[in-house]
Amino acid sequence: MNPFILSILIFFLINSEPWLNNVNNKKKLVFLVVSVLENTDYNNKLNDIMVKFYKRKLYQIELEKQFKDIVDSLNNHDLFSESMEEIMQIVAKQFLGSTYKAGLLETFRKEKLFISFKEFDCVLFVETVLAIARNITLNDRGYRTFTKHLQEQRYINGFINGYCSRLHYFSDWINDNQKRENVKNITADLGGIQFDKKLYFMSRNRNLYPELATNENNYKCIVERENKINKTVLKYIPNDKVKQIYSKLKSGDIISIATNIDGLDVTHTGLVYQTVEGNIGFIHASPAGEVTIARDLQNYVINVKNSVGIIVARPVDIRLKTRKIDNKQPT
Repeated sequence: MNPFILSILIFFLINSEPWLNNVNNKKKLVFLVVSVLENTDYNNKLNDIMVKFYKRKLYQIELEKQFKDIVDSLNNHDLFSESMEEIMQIVAKQFLGSTYKAGLLETFRKEKLFISFKEFDCVLFVETVLAIARNITLNDRGYRTFTKHLQEQRYINGFINGYCSRLHYFSDWINDNQKRENVKNITADLGGIQFDKKLYFMSRNRNLYPELATNENNYKCIVERENKINKTVLKYIPNDKVKQIYSKLKSGDIISIATNIDGLDVTHTGLVYQTVEGNIGFIHASPAGEVTIARDLQNYVINVKNSVGIIVARPVDIRLKTRKIDNKQPT
């Protein structure tokens, strides 16, 4: 079958058949198209291009289905009426047991939005939970809204513009997201002390990052970004003071573990988890292998190699921002 004619037929099907609004039906149709294209005798570059296109489409549809399954499972909790901290904790629990995998954001050679609901590194886990929670506070079940939130959180000013536009240092992630009121850095409010650190780990170790090792433009851009970050003041809560702030922490607070490694700010991140016993725990994508819960935050942090303390950022409830705007409207 001529792949060009087939693509036109599929285009009209997708845009005319109501049943294709169902994610499962979309998946079945695209899978059928890929099977036909791969087994056709019409073998040329156009055919190969279309096979790759529809395989990418199939991958995206599968992600959309996984997102829908997660949202459907959360519906039983009636979360829209809950507090932001309760939403964050319940969403995070959905991923318990999910596989830890390092370097996931480096999956694509060309920088684009990476999404996963089955495998996480520590940052991807935090970003995914926060993006879904923001969907819930808007009472929005849409996958596109989720991807918009994820992109806003991961990139400088929320825009993808190559490798350097990603927020690689987590303290930079916090600062940039605070500017757009996605989170608030509350470390100083909790009694944090100055973190005398200059960040240069990526530029000094460019051989560890494929996109820096061979790309001079990316390298120069990262150096510029490090210089900009180094103009800001970092604060942290020392290891032995973490337990003293337990009463001020909320479920879903974003915890990043500050390090004494030269040129680096943090080595790990996760979320505050309120245990059934009322203790302050830590839910995170653990390098030990999966998303899990450490029952005591301070005990976990102290045992992280090279840790010196924590930096705390609190997710901002979009509903509270909306109410403030409404209250400012003239009556």
